[in-house]
Amino acid sequence: MLKNKLKTVALVAIILGFGITALLLNVKREIKNTNSNGKNIICYGDSITFGYGVNPGEDYPTALAKIVNRPVINVGVDGDTSTEGLQRIKQDVLEKEPYIVLIEFTGNDFLKKIPMDLTISNIKEMVREIQGRGAMTAIVDVSAGLFLFDYRVRLYLLARQTGSIFIPATLSGIITNPSMKSDFMHPNASGYKIVAQRVYQTIEPYLNKPQK
Repeated sequence: MLKNKLKTVALVAIILGFGITALLLNVKREIKNTNSNGKNIICYGDSITFGYGVNPGEDYPTALAKIVNRPVINVGVDGDTSTEGLQRIKQDVLEKEPYIVLIEFTGNDFLKKIPMDLTISNIKEMVREIQGRGAMTAIVDVSAGLFLFDYRVRLYLLARQTGSIFIPATLSGIITNPSMKSDFMHPNASGYKIVAQRVYQTIEPYLNKPQK
């Protein structure tokens, strides 16, 4: 009974947005590879990670690098789908000494009408390969409100299944605010700083291990 109630609370929290969601979804859950011996935080994704719409150095991985105690590497590629991202995982992720990998895909899959089941399968394979190298995985959800809501639920369930950190609704309050956007869905420099803060708030408990 209590377990079912907790599941219901967690799913309701997904709907409500970021803040309390991150707390409910990640607290007291076993995250795989918290003993990671890797060196770098790898930001792995599409245009949101790449930093589309802003000048070099105004992307969210650069903003994140200013507030963490580990090197941050941006391997976002504008226009990538999860299928294309998976094809470059060895060179762009596995060979870069990952400590934790922030996986951010779905936007282009949605726009290109790639079946959601394939998207989730691709991300699951990314998680499998990264965890197989001993690194932690964090699944970054770029939904906001009802926008990409179905992906948010599926990614949440995937995170629970795989022992990944879940970072929900990172674009909440950004894509509905013209002062935070560079176009209809990409943040501007101010928006990317908010994304970086949301990512940091969620992964910070897993960054306490001193860098070697």
